[in-house]
Amino acid sequence: MRVVVTGAAGFIGGRVARAAAEAGHDVLAVDAPGRALAPATARRNWDALPLEKAELDLASADLAPLTSADVVVHLAGRPGIRSSWGAEEDIRRDNVLASRRVLAAAGGRVVVASSSSVYGSAGRDRPTREDDPLAPASPYAASKVAVERLARRRPETVILRYFSVYGPGQRPDMAFHRFAEAALAGRPLPVFGDGRKARSFTHVDDVVAATLAAMSATTPAGTAINVGHPEPVTVREAIDLLGRILGVRPEIESAAPVAGDADRTWADPSRARDLLGWTPRIALADGLADQIAWHRASTLAPA
Repeated sequence: MRVVVTGAAGFIGGRVARAAAEAGHDVLAVDAPGRALAPATARRNWDALPLEKAELDLASADLAPLTSADVVVHLAGRPGIRSSWGAEEDIRRDNVLASRRVLAAAGGRVVVASSSSVYGSAGRDRPTREDDPLAPASPYAASKVAVERLARRRPETVILRYFSVYGPGQRPDMAFHRFAEAALAGRPLPVFGDGRKARSFTHVDDVVAATLAAMSATTPAGTAINVGHPEPVTVREAIDLLGRILGVRPEIESAAPVAGDADRTWADPSRARDLLGWTPRIALADGLADQIAWHRASTLAPA
């Protein structure tokens, strides 16, 4: 298949693009690294991507390359709950406007990346299911709800709601990246809030597997599917695990909680199992060890 992956300079997008090529697909990687939250990191990722590439701003460029694709995997967008406050115009442009144009230009199936943040906070009695009411609590989450509404109007579209993705190559602003870098440098770990927030942390390799499955799975148009680990873990529990892997007792430096950040995310992946044949396979201990090994290798690599 001819596959276009938008957001291919990003943490998830680059891995999806490579995995699709390794699976034998004809892949075009698309991104605009200069608009990333961490432009230097995105540019390094982009330059290292060994695939056919097109540097396109999805909110303004000619999107003709998407028309002939069998599948567009739309992972591009401006991420982050914390960084979305005060950046509403950029969020609307890079998430809602860009997605509207991608959905209009794409000639075949579209896999759209959404987020667990569309649910708001999960309850304590059961995991979140795709038919639960949406309760976005930040500009970023609201933009993802808007993108989902656009996606549902179009045939041959599937929506993947990713839950707290981590692993090697994670963005520098994300929690485990910040924790690992601080711990390896002997600094206190910066934690927003009291560390009791719980997350369905999901390894990037599991997310890539679900995304590739969604490229060809038979699903009703506009179906939303949770892509998340079914066992929520608190931030403090994750930090304790990280400390055991490193053989240290991390010191925590608390900061004010982030507005709009859910108290708990908790994925029910049953629909992903039924429609995609997917279940998460990587436990948090193994996934954190994988990410820490990447940080150590990156620290030792020559500049």
